[in-house]
Amino acid sequence: MTTPALSIQNLTKSYDGKPAVNNISLTIEPGEIFGLLGPNGAGKSTTINMIGGVTRIDAGRIEVFGHDNRHDYRTTRRQVGVMHQEIVIDNFFTIDQALKFHAGYYGFRDDPVWRRMLIERLGLGEHLHKVMIKLSGGMKRRFMIAKALIHKPQLLILDEPTAGVDVELRLTLWDFVREINREGTTILLTTHYLEEAEQMCERVAIMNHGNLVALERTDTLLRQ
Repeated sequence: MTTPALSIQNLTKSYDGKPAVNNISLTIEPGEIFGLLGPNGAGKSTTINMIGGVTRIDAGRIEVFGHDNRHDYRTTRRQVGVMHQEIVIDNFFTIDQALKFHAGYYGFRDDPVWRRMLIERLGLGEHLHKVMIKLSGGMKRRFMIAKALIHKPQLLILDEPTAGVDVELRLTLWDFVREINREGTTILLTTHYLEEAEQMCERVAIMNHGNLVALERTDTLLRQ
């Protein structure tokens, strides 16, 4: 039996007594592109923040490739790359500087070949020596994807990666996501766009008001 890439069991998180994530359970298999859909406030980002270890879990358990993300957090942090919905950048570093040292946060040496591949595939080359504050919104998103992948995670989490970006970047991004998935990276994608999930994801879960309201193969869900 294959160890799941991600196993979430009875996961719960409340703020001021109000549940943001309410006792959800799901499993993502290695090599899958899995979609997590739902409106704003559904609990998607809170779930992702708990997987990534930046939000404390109230109850339940998260395992990444069989490792508990609280008790074995060093291992799980190295296995997960997260592109957050909010643009999170270091305003006064250039793209080149930020990517060179970011892998070190996870205990990895800089890999120039991998770094150059990300720069090339995400179209960052012309902007390498610009400070972040000078980049357009689309270019900041491209950088955030490169940053999430710089330590070669086995599980890549993309939280609303195409929100507010142009069509060209959206298509470029999906081609790249499919490519790294073919090479073995498991993808968890949150999106507002059903057509995006339809094109990208084998299975889809839908959250609403912190609850998991559906979990099906994408084609089955669309028929329903």
